[in-house]
Amino acid sequence: MIIRYILASSIPVVFVAALSSPVALATDSESARQEVAQALQRTPNVENGKRAYKVCAVCHLPEGWGGEDGYYPQIAGQIRQVTIKQLADIRARNRDTPTMFPFATLYILSVQDIADVAAYLEQLPMSPHNGLGPGTDLEHGKRLYKKYCAECHGEKGEGYAKEKMPLIQGQHYRYLVRQFEWIGDGKRRNADQEMVEQIQGFSKRDVSAIMDYVSRLRPPLQKLASPGWRNPDFPKFVRDPGFSMGRVSQM
Repeated sequence: MIIRYILASSIPVVFVAALSSPVALATDSESARQEVAQALQRTPNVENGKRAYKVCAVCHLPEGWGGEDGYYPQIAGQIRQVTIKQLADIRARNRDTPTMFPFATLYILSVQDIADVAAYLEQLPMSPHNGLGPGTDLEHGKRLYKKYCAECHGEKGEGYAKEKMPLIQGQHYRYLVRQFEWIGDGKRRNADQEMVEQIQGFSKRDVSAIMDYVSRLRPPLQKLASPGWRNPDFPKFVRDPGFSMGRVSQM
């Protein structure tokens, strides 16, 4: 495997064992909920979160901005409780993310690490230039969003910490479309069941219009990075211009 972005200092390779060795993972939804509760009870250590994020930065980039191609999402600025839940679900295999699963196991991240990396990501500024949709059907997308999505995700896509509803404002259009399709197909098993049922009748036009509208919901200025900002926590991070952003190619 050749990873498009590398860290100048070495990355632990122990994650490879997670593909073939038994580990103490949460194995069902109830265990995942228990792990979420444990992580939320921990006092976050942002400095340790920075160290834990070192492995994540290979794909999500030091800034946590992912890529406009939608292969990796923007995770900077995400609500802490949401990140904790998603990591716990991936560990429990309630959410299928084969590329990420090895990095989320207890070989790499402890429960404390999950609490810490979630807090670290929450305070990172978001990209001011996320990937947008075609912009041709925004009024249709707005109507559908306000009717079906705003109650759970917020009028401006700001999400809700208590309900662990994701912040979706400023997210890449292509990532939003893919995740929406996976939720509709049942591929993303940790999705809210009410949402799964609600979107069954959506057409491709509906999905594209809603996600285009969402991609244009702007985070507050205080959550956005200044022009040209690079994460100073990773000064030795090497960016290889020879591959598309965030891609992992395999030999």
